[in-house]
Amino acid sequence: MKLEKFLAQLTEAPGVSGYEGQMGDLVGQAFSPYVDEVRKDNLQNLIALKKGSGKNCPSIMLAAHMDEIGLMVLKIEEKGFLRVTSVGGVDERTLLSQEVTVHGKKPIIGIIGAKPPHLQQPDERTKSIKMHDLYVDCGFSEEKIKELVRVGDLITINREFTQLHKSKAAAKAMDDRAGVALILETLKELQYLKHSIDVYGVATVQEEVGTRGAFTSTYGIMPDIGIAIDVGHGHMPGILNKEDTMEMGEGSGIGLGPHVHPKIRKKLTELADELKIAYQIEPSPSPRGTDAYAMQITRSGVPTALISIPLRYMHTSVETLDLEDIKSAARLLANFIARIDHEFVEGLKCF
Repeated sequence: MKLEKFLAQLTEAPGVSGYEGQMGDLVGQAFSPYVDEVRKDNLQNLIALKKGSGKNCPSIMLAAHMDEIGLMVLKIEEKGFLRVTSVGGVDERTLLSQEVTVHGKKPIIGIIGAKPPHLQQPDERTKSIKMHDLYVDCGFSEEKIKELVRVGDLITINREFTQLHKSKAAAKAMDDRAGVALILETLKELQYLKHSIDVYGVATVQEEVGTRGAFTSTYGIMPDIGIAIDVGHGHMPGILNKEDTMEMGEGSGIGLGPHVHPKIRKKLTELADELKIAYQIEPSPSPRGTDAYAMQITRSGVPTALISIPLRYMHTSVETLDLEDIKSAARLLANFIARIDHEFVEGLKCF
């Protein structure tokens, strides 16, 4: 399956944190032709294993989260309007006028509305609209909507995958289904490379609400090396400190920070230089915010690295990236995996 088609499938499907079942099935079907085993654990992390050629060989775990941020029905009001709250870090400024699907007894289309400027008080017109001011209008009466929807039902934004100029694309939930797609591209690359180590490709759950899936899946696998794959901020107008962002189309970011093992980072950068694969260094002083944090501190600790795909407009429905950054990162990871052996893994015990 082509990268564009796979990303379209992933980003258009629902999978809010804690409800990733359908997403895991899609990922498992896509991974299956390139791996030896596919399974789910108790928390519904999707775990794929591609066995290495070595005996008693080390293992590496590639992790990218497949959950997305979303909304939840908080209250059903008179006339059938739905008040909502967020699941994960939703940017409430971007919600007004969005088309949504309410996942009740059956999927229901709705729109997010709010009081228009004409009916606002003068002081309201200069304020941003807060979550508690928004509502979902599905067009049903109160009686009918209560037959179809309950408090606690989930809501996702409706947005089709859109290809922009050349290799750029936009969609909801690129964070972090682009990372899941990067794992698939890495598995494809490994078809043409010999590797002695076992490779676990893991699509984790509930990252947006506390990296929960990464904790449990890493605990179950306990790999010798962990690499978290996520998105980083792509440069865009209005960013004062350019060092806080990465340029789209100039390669993935290789993390540099307390959660990144220096020898893994060094190996990745040296290999990228050797193979002339574009990359960027991404300063990451805080270990929290990605699966790398959970992987690093599981059980007795896992030497960990972080690969970030530059992405604009994070946590909106139009997250935008360059597909070439995914492809180049996959080539780098596959070649890194092909060069890992017992000696390198043993060397990680000494900084």
